[in-house]
Amino acid sequence: MTSRRQFAMLLGLALFFAPLIFAPLTALRAADGFVPGFEDMPLAPGLTAVPDAAMTFDSAGGRIVESVATGRVDAGSVADFYARTLPQLGWQQADAGTYRREGEELVIEIARSGDTLTVRFALAPR
Repeated sequence: MTSRRQFAMLLGLALFFAPLIFAPLTALRAADGFVPGFEDMPLAPGLTAVPDAAMTFDSAGGRIVESVATGRVDAGSVADFYARTLPQLGWQQADAGTYRREGEELVIEIARSGDTLTVRFALAPR
């Protein structure tokens, strides 16, 4: 009888603490799908954020964010991904690779070097 009681107690503790243990891991996994420095800018499929390349700065005039991602993907598919996705997030396309939303301007520069595509994200007040 004691072993059943101990098992039930251990199971109850495990269920109680599971969210505290696994929530940070889930948040890390979810964050991998976004451009570092941007809370709602998804990474296009095939891109990986460059570690330590993100820079954010908040001022009275607005925020400045710069980030870089790379991958072995087609430049056209990345441009199409952002042309389709960003309007759903409230961004309006101003020019090729330039988007505007609520007093901010986002410039996405796409460059190829050999097999690797480099995508630079630059956000600044408008």
